[in-house]
Amino acid sequence: MRRRYPLRCYVAGTVTARVGDEMSGPALVLVGLALAGSSVEASTLLAGITVSAAVGGPVLGALLDRAARPGRLLAGALALYATGLAAVLAGLGRLPFAVVLLVAVVTGLFGPALSGGWTARLPDVVPGDRLPRANALDAMTFGAAGLAGPTLAGVTAEAAGAPTAVVVSVALVLLALPTAWLLPAPPGRARGPRPGSVLGDLVAGTRVLIGRPALARATLASVVCCAAQGMLTACVPLLGERDLGGSGRGAVLLSCAAASALVATAVLARAPRSPAPDTLVWAGALVQAAALALAAWGQPVVLVAAMLMAGLGEGPQLVALFAVRHREAPEHLRAQVFTTGASLKITGFAAGAAVAGPTAAWSLPGALVLAAGTAALAAVVFFAVPSAGTGPSGRTGPA
Repeated sequence: MRRRYPLRCYVAGTVTARVGDEMSGPALVLVGLALAGSSVEASTLLAGITVSAAVGGPVLGALLDRAARPGRLLAGALALYATGLAAVLAGLGRLPFAVVLLVAVVTGLFGPALSGGWTARLPDVVPGDRLPRANALDAMTFGAAGLAGPTLAGVTAEAAGAPTAVVVSVALVLLALPTAWLLPAPPGRARGPRPGSVLGDLVAGTRVLIGRPALARATLASVVCCAAQGMLTACVPLLGERDLGGSGRGAVLLSCAAASALVATAVLARAPRSPAPDTLVWAGALVQAAALALAAWGQPVVLVAAMLMAGLGEGPQLVALFAVRHREAPEHLRAQVFTTGASLKITGFAAGAAVAGPTAAWSLPGALVLAAGTAALAAVVFFAVPSAGTGPSGRTGPA
């Protein structure tokens, strides 16, 4: 008999792990500024821990799809991610920066476990008729984490120093291990090894991502949007110094965006009729583009308003992206679709952060205008991929 795994346990685990994850990015930027003394090196450190997700995500997803108890594999990935964060902190100021950057890159291989790895398991926790509401609730955990994580990073850095902020983020990721370990196995999954190879699964998953137009266009648009978000995150400490009186206070700006994203997601979850997920993907990109352009003005009040506006685009876009993935992904490749999509987004974020560091050092408003243009490009590339309706089989529900 299948053991019951309450949705509240899933939510508790995802919130804890994702708060730690959302805290780790700003904390690493702050500790990089404090110990390395350079905005370029700080943004490079953030890029390093995210760029390798492009490799780690697909492999992790393929392994999760094949595992008899995927929760245990997910817990192991969380443990390795937390260990890597601790190693980066221990190495800064003691080892050459190139060595620390290499550790960050290796750590980033496990980053998709905190996003796509969890979300891919949601259909194992709730029945299909409850999945849409649970999907919105899962997206809200990203909003809650985005609200709490940067704020906690900034407050902790101000009160106890930037290294302590990294330590707290590590502790939060580790606290989520039990709920990941106990995730239920998919019903009917064979206990023996699955036919075929991991490489074959990787090829099949790639074909799904590329061959289903609705999935391809949503994935591509979300990746480009994440590049814009990476640019913004790299600019946030400098915005704090310029407009709010301290780099640590700048992290609170990300919480403004997360707060409005959380509210928008909650409203969307309760709406009896909402726009089609595909529409929300490109519309969310345009809202974020307008918000980033507004942030370039530099006035503190306008900056806060712009961050709130950015969240109104991010929250519904994330819910829509999850809905498209659940709708389009075959069950036996679902984890790979989610982790590959997450890894591509993380890599886009890394590329944006890497570009924004030197650009912001030259011109902070220029970096924000570049981020606005990148978000607008996401809507353009969405329509560059031909549409094929709701999917290859005309489905509107989870595969």
